[in-house]
Amino acid sequence: MSPHATDPAPLILVLGGARSGKSDYALELAQRLAGDRPVLFVATAQAGDPEMAQRIQRHRQERPSHWQTLEVPTGVGPALTAQLARASAPEPGVILLDCLTLLVSNVLLAHPDPAGEGEAASWARLRQELDGLLEAHGQLGRPFILVSNEVGLGIVPGDPLSRLYRDLLGRTNRYLAQVADQALFLLAGIPLDLKALQARLP
Repeated sequence: MSPHATDPAPLILVLGGARSGKSDYALELAQRLAGDRPVLFVATAQAGDPEMAQRIQRHRQERPSHWQTLEVPTGVGPALTAQLARASAPEPGVILLDCLTLLVSNVLLAHPDPAGEGEAASWARLRQELDGLLEAHGQLGRPFILVSNEVGLGIVPGDPLSRLYRDLLGRTNRYLAQVADQALFLLAGIPLDLKALQARLP
């Protein structure tokens, strides 16, 4: 379960489908990389309905009590930088963001007419969010674990907004996988090291 990256502050992307085990894997990995230091858990979910509110509360209770939590729907990079600049608590050993899937949705739906805006403009807005996150990773100098869903392997969504979301999340995963030190894909609970597999290609 240990990452192969030797960088003391690696960027690790953990991908998978629904209930693939990606979040459990990321939690265990974060705990091991952090050692005796706390993990800063970045939650991007918003309680838009009672079921989501219950889910968020359940996830809060499942995390170790000494972990720190930052709940922020967008503007994650600047929020992280500000959080660590003013924090009086012990500095976290690892930053774990769960998940990019909701972050992309939050950025997309911040526009009043995302489907009408079009993919190019939506992607430009999303790139600003992602580049802010990558800038924070470079500045803060500690491991980042980013969790995201792979949604492009199923049926084609039936409406323009859902198709736009699927395409933007696919582009997000591809963009971050290129710059990540490690990209892991959870398949039926088993992690596959995508960059190690890529290195074996002719």
